[in-house]
Amino acid sequence: MRALLDTHALLWWLDGDERLSEPARAFIGDEDNVVLVSAASAWEIATKVRIGRLPGAVQVAAELGACLTSQGFTGLAITLDHGLRAGGLPGPHRDPFDRMLIAQAQAEDLALISNETVFDAYGVRRLW
Repeated sequence: MRALLDTHALLWWLDGDERLSEPARAFIGDEDNVVLVSAASAWEIATKVRIGRLPGAVQVAAELGACLTSQGFTGLAITLDHGLRAGGLPGPHRDPFDRMLIAQAQAEDLALISNETVFDAYGVRRLW
């Protein structure tokens, strides 16, 4: 099975944070599963580190590629289709990072590992 990590799920996994649900932890830890990390998460982490909203993720931002490799995760690039889907999504949810993750999950038929219940309104399968 393949799933896309929301940015907070990625950071919680890397930190061993207890806020990550047990089903999410089990999925991510199963080597038979493909765990994807969006370029949007790299963008979000770098942006939030730069503006001081994620001071604990400075090293993750500096070494994200190595972090993903060490965990066996696969990067997911943003395509033109993803961009068009994200820009065209209906509804009041305005977070550009979340909108991109929703669009990618829809386009690539991926479950989204996230605690964000707002994603449910967009018809994506959410694992939490």
